[in-house]
Amino acid sequence: MNPPTTLESLLRRDRWLVGGALAVVVALCWAWIIPMAIDMYGSMSGSSAWMMTDTWDFKHLALLFAMWVVMMAGMMLPSAAPTLLIYAAVVRRSPDGARARTLVHAFGGGYLLVWTAFSLVATVLQRWLAHLLWLTPMMDAADRRFGGALLITAGLYQFTPYKRACLQYCRSPAEFLTRHWRTGAAGGFYLGWLHGLYCLGCCWALMLLLFAGGVMNLWWIAALTVFVLLEKVAPFGGTGGRFSGWLILAFGLWLVF
Repeated sequence: MNPPTTLESLLRRDRWLVGGALAVVVALCWAWIIPMAIDMYGSMSGSSAWMMTDTWDFKHLALLFAMWVVMMAGMMLPSAAPTLLIYAAVVRRSPDGARARTLVHAFGGGYLLVWTAFSLVATVLQRWLAHLLWLTPMMDAADRRFGGALLITAGLYQFTPYKRACLQYCRSPAEFLTRHWRTGAAGGFYLGWLHGLYCLGCCWALMLLLFAGGVMNLWWIAALTVFVLLEKVAPFGGTGGRFSGWLILAFGLWLVF
């Protein structure tokens, strides 16, 4: 067996660096989510104590927004890892190879910007639903018919052409990068932002199910994270989405009727 070339060694090193950085970020996110979720359904005297307030001032709204940002990063970054790793490998081989780390950071920043924007919308939506008394103080559906309606929405969305188109790009990182390639740091940010939009188009309805099962329900968060990951990377993910759509739809109809 021939010894690896310098380029192969660099690519291998980049995979470890990018993969390691992703693992650290995701681990830090879950290190905040897990204790907060456990405390949420416990004494609520620890990391989730700030949620027990009757006055949602700027400080509490900022904490709620931060909670959503961290949760979305922890849930969505694992499924974006294949695209980010392939992008890092391609950049290393390109004329921008010397700036590979900067471009990968730009890609990640563009991707997270999309989910940060979604987190802002989710924060506003949560406070509005709480104002309407459609969410309990535990941040889950106050009425099972409301929870069922969210499930029906998510189930029906699984069958739409837009869902399938966005999922196809998420499942085909090489095709996505080939079709939309841009050079430079601005190009990396654009690619990350665009991939985030496709990811959002694929998963927004599933993320709304957090309002049905509990925004800080650890089992619900973990289940959605695994589901999104399998849908994007598993061999059966493309066709499994339709099967899951029937299951989600059936459960929603059962809750409503």
